[in-house]
Amino acid sequence: MANVTLKIDDDILKTVRKIAVDRNTTLSALIREYLDSLVALDREDRRQTLRGLEKIWESSGGSVPVGRWTREELHER
Repeated sequence: MANVTLKIDDDILKTVRKIAVDRNTTLSALIREYLDSLVALDREDRRQTLRGLEKIWESSGGSVPVGRWTREELHER
C-alpha cells in the first residue's frame, strides 16, 4: 500500500480526527473509505454511461459496415 502526504487545513483536520474517534476508526481509514467509495461511484457512472450508449445504439438501427475504410474514404468531403 502506498503512502500519501496531504496538506489539510488545521481546523478540518481537527474535526475529522474527532469524527474518526467517534466512529472508532482512524483518519487513514476514513480517507481510504472515502476514496474507495469515490472509485465505486466512478465505476458505476461509467457502467451507466455505457448502458445508455448501448441503448442508443440498439434503438438507432445503425450498423457497422464490414471491411476497412481507406484514408480517402474517411476524409471524403
